[in-house]
Amino acid sequence: MNPDIGRLQPYPFERLAALKNGLIPPADRDHIALSIGEPKHPTPTLVTDALIAHLHQLSVYPTTRGIPALRETIAAWLSTRFKLGSDGSTGTGALGIDPDTQILPVNGTREALFAFAQAVIDRSQDALVLMPNPFYQIYEGAAFLAGAQPRYLACEAANGFVPNFEAVDDTTWRSCRLLYICSPGNPTGALLDQAIYARLIELAHRHDFVIASDECYSELYLNESDPPLGLLQVSAAIGNPAFSRCIVFHSLSKRSNAPGLRSGFVAGDAALIRGFFAYRTYHGCAMPLPHQHASIAAWSDETHVRENRRLYREKFDAVLEILGDALGLVPPKAGFYLWPETPIPDTDFAARLFAEENLTVLPGRFLSRVVDGADPGMNRIRLALVPPLDECVDAARRIRRCLERIQ
Repeated sequence: MNPDIGRLQPYPFERLAALKNGLIPPADRDHIALSIGEPKHPTPTLVTDALIAHLHQLSVYPTTRGIPALRETIAAWLSTRFKLGSDGSTGTGALGIDPDTQILPVNGTREALFAFAQAVIDRSQDALVLMPNPFYQIYEGAAFLAGAQPRYLACEAANGFVPNFEAVDDTTWRSCRLLYICSPGNPTGALLDQAIYARLIELAHRHDFVIASDECYSELYLNESDPPLGLLQVSAAIGNPAFSRCIVFHSLSKRSNAPGLRSGFVAGDAALIRGFFAYRTYHGCAMPLPHQHASIAAWSDETHVRENRRLYREKFDAVLEILGDALGLVPPKAGFYLWPETPIPDTDFAARLFAEENLTVLPGRFLSRVVDGADPGMNRIRLALVPPLDECVDAARRIRRCLERIQ
């Protein structure tokens, strides 16, 4: 076996199952799960209709690069959403990104975020992979199995839950080969601003590393007039229209409530896309044609996405009305998570919520690592407001009751 498999840490939900083992929740109320970020809003019918209409294409092998219509639809969406190529300096025609050389469809961002590290890390070097802390654990596993060493950058309240990139020394940057960033952040909802993106792009060119920007929550934001920035958007704006050293990852799982479709894309630097395409040709992960046509329908429509955001705003408002004062909560700028502090250790609080209220939440320390004796996830929990509104309200009331018993 690959010895690096032994470096993998237990996945957060394995740890959660172990925490709940032996606990018996009350039987007089239904179980509610706020632990996993799996969207529960209905998948739009335009997506399912397109999928069904093209099921006959299951008899055809898909190609790794995907059909031109899908890449062109993604290019159009990226160009509009992130204001790419408005000066006509990049891409083809009105597009700000080339669908033939700068975009690849992928089977969801999870597999692509993992595979990308395998393609870009040079095992002959002592490579570092930098990532936020807490983080999506795929980043860490990707680093280990690429033969690299993770380096964790704390996301703490004092810095707006954004890593303090200025505190990273030059020696670390010189050893960095890949930097994972996540904006909007999981689990914090924090956003990177233009200055931070620009600084990271400058550092990537100075120290010869690649930026992998996980933007799968980019379309879940509370202010309709203020969508989050993206890495490619800032790259083009500061004079890097070829997106050198920049790769973004987008998904339909959160945006279009289609986690089972396993559909997303990577886009950016053409040289990196070319190498990643070569890797994926051998990896054997081409997207089925019916999924590609369903994806075209999803990326072509914004009406269902605006409705999605409305539903999340409604849930944030209702939950914060119940818990805002008790947990000192304010709404995040984006995403569908809350990241509150707990009055007792996070694992104890999560265990009590399950044992006393039949409610499952995720302890913050299951998403983070201890560095120099500090754990930025400790004594926090992640609440995913993915169930229907009435369940989210019920869950908030259960948390409130548990808090009152503790106090």
